Amino acid sequence: MDKYPPKEVLKDLIEGKLDWRRVKQIMSSPKDADRFEKYLALMQERVRWPEKILLPLGEHLYIVAKGKQRIVKCDCGCEFGDWRENWKLKALVYVRNTRQKLAEIYPGPRSPDPAWCEIREFYCPGCGTQLEVENVPPGYPVTFDFLPDIDGFYAQWLGKPLSEQVSAEDKSVKVTSQWARELSRQPTPKVARNARTSSAARAKRAG
Repeated sequence: MDKYPPKEVLKDLIEGKLDWRRVKQIMSSPKDADRFEKYLALMQERVRWPEKILLPLGEHLYIVAKGKQRIVKCDCGCEFGDWRENWKLKALVYVRNTRQKLAEIYPGPRSPDPAWCEIREFYCPGCGTQLEVENVPPGYPVTFDFLPDIDGFYAQWLGKPLSEQVSAEDKSVKVTSQWARELSRQPTPKVARNARTSSAARAKRAG
């Protein structure tokens, strides 16, 4: 067996074109020390933008170096901002939280109870590709799937420390705090004030 397959075979492996016999052979073979670099090179060839890929986040998402920043980017080019901020907070989301919506993917008796769970589908605002799905109780906070220690990985595992050291600290609260500030500056809708006034008037007449 070859030590590690050539570039063309690796490309087919990533794209799911190899049969199980060949995949099992690759899994059982000794691995090249630079296999991660080879994988990144193939990933880089698949995208049309110039930013260097530091780490894949999924089938369509990557952490890339953009100047001195590290951001999350879709293979279509759409950017989700700082990698330490949950990218889902900047994605389009479709929530299946009714029996009708849940039955579209789980028909019949297999359909879950919307009182116990909701399914959130996250899509790229740039290309519309579905990037992630999460099944959580209603009202549960958006999950942050993966916050890797990029510097630790490059320095301790690859032996190639990056020039700029950045702490892997969750910054998602920065996004939600900005939302809260924006909402606090919005005036209370007149409909809501009228509704409260009408309710108070009815209560007074009833009394």
